[in-house]
Amino acid sequence: MSKQTYRVCFCFRRRFRLAATVAPPPIKALFEQYSDNGIMTADQFHRFLVDVQKQEKATLEDAQAIMHSTVHIFHRKGFNLETFFKYLFGDSNPALDPDRKVHHDMNAPLSHYFIFTGHNSYLTGNQLSSDCSDVPIIEALKKGVRVIELDIWPNSTKDDVEVLHGRTLTTPVVLLKCLKSIKAHAFSASEYPVVITLEDHLTNDLQAKVAKMVTETFGDMLFTPGADSLVEFPSPEILKRRIIISTKPPKEYLKATDTKASGNASQKENDSLEAWGGEIPSFKSRSIAESKDDLEEDDEEDLQEDNSAPVYKNLIAIHAGKGKGGLDDWLKVDPDKVRRLSLSEQELEKAAKTHGPQIVRFTQRNILRVYPKGIRFDSSNYNPLIGWMHGAQMVAFNMQGYGRSLWVMQGMFKANGGCGYVKKPDILMNNESIFDPRVTLPFKMTLKVTVYMGEGWYYDFSHTHFDAYSPPDFYTRVGIAGVPADTIMKRTKAIEDSWIPAWNEEFLFPLTVPELAILRIEVHEYDMSEKDDFGGQACLPISELGKGIRAVPLYSQKGEKYKSVKLLMHFDFV
Repeated sequence: MSKQTYRVCFCFRRRFRLAATVAPPPIKALFEQYSDNGIMTADQFHRFLVDVQKQEKATLEDAQAIMHSTVHIFHRKGFNLETFFKYLFGDSNPALDPDRKVHHDMNAPLSHYFIFTGHNSYLTGNQLSSDCSDVPIIEALKKGVRVIELDIWPNSTKDDVEVLHGRTLTTPVVLLKCLKSIKAHAFSASEYPVVITLEDHLTNDLQAKVAKMVTETFGDMLFTPGADSLVEFPSPEILKRRIIISTKPPKEYLKATDTKASGNASQKENDSLEAWGGEIPSFKSRSIAESKDDLEEDDEEDLQEDNSAPVYKNLIAIHAGKGKGGLDDWLKVDPDKVRRLSLSEQELEKAAKTHGPQIVRFTQRNILRVYPKGIRFDSSNYNPLIGWMHGAQMVAFNMQGYGRSLWVMQGMFKANGGCGYVKKPDILMNNESIFDPRVTLPFKMTLKVTVYMGEGWYYDFSHTHFDAYSPPDFYTRVGIAGVPADTIMKRTKAIEDSWIPAWNEEFLFPLTVPELAILRIEVHEYDMSEKDDFGGQACLPISELGKGIRAVPLYSQKGEKYKSVKLLMHFDFV
């Protein structure tokens, strides 16, 4: 990298000098502090790990092992500035410990965990006209998703079962193919249980057929409680490598109408989004008119009479149901049985205004599933924190799209070894003092974030990707997704005409509920005449954030890791 030329017009070209990646002044100062005569010895590097990186348990042997593991940059006597900087910016110095496997207590009931949950897991694209397939199910399972949703309907001849988004133009896929793919890939990313939530639109004879398919496909993998309902949910540890069926108790078959949903609203929603995904919605409730313009999932009701096949009913391990009353009835906690309640994002927003603590109490024993509003035709998502801060275990997301809400979801489930189950914080499980999400708490701690610099775009993008006439003008947005009092985004200045921007800016984030906070990082390229270009993103659970100077790899809009793009940042809690 020495010079780069951009065509301005037919006759003129602009030439820019390309600088090499060098340590910014704060890193140089640190190196001088922990070195002598330009060399950092193993003893000095060990002191750096303890003092700056806050790795209190690191030993001298650990420091030596790190230095020797980077043998291609290891100076015989120790690190010089260049090799020390390469170590800091290298893959062996991440913000999240790659060797930290499952470390939460996995022996509590399922209701004590946030669970990585998909919505309409079979769709390849939008909610109205895309193909249904087992491919997105397989991709979701490989990414650690633990709850797969299948909408099951009779086929055209009423003699088999298909998976599709009902009353839309989506093309179906046969249920058996989906079940076989779930079996093949259920535990490729995690050994912890996979829940299949069924939205059932079947006749009794087809329910019996589904029961046969499920039992023959999964065999001993299937968890069946052997009772009408569970008194308490088993733990993820007990349910390792098991498949769990969750649906509402069967009711008399209701013939589906042939009405199709209109897709006009999706264009309006798309027009309002920025090119790289709209900002995460605030906690302000939407209008009544918007709430009514919804294609709701079927209401769940516990009906006393049912003519269903008993074999099918016996497969249901997690019973779903709302009951016929209002919120107070839905949120009743039964000491003798546990269940799953499903609410749309609007229903939860409305309930949160008047019943916040009751929802939290309900989720201490029971499971709450939240699903996207029906007018999200483009497979967009909502703010997951509205569910998490009320203890909702299954915040169901459209995994086939992309956008900031999905990035936050992916960030949350990087925790606990990426196993798809994250233990809910004690604040949500305290029986003596029920957490009220509406109350602003005092600050517990402050996260200090320093954004030093970034690199890698030169290698991962064409030289005119961001700007046809000059090198990019990058800036970084950094902030918190959390409870309302903690949610904020800030930004650095834009560095003009540089593939290796150095910002050296510090930000402070006071946190009231750090247990529920996700660090959001985005890089964009400033464009005066058009929308800013997307340059990468990362979301990291603050509960597992490594202190000190760390290399943070960035991801694409779809959540795929770039080969080279990363930021050098400093994290500390003060």
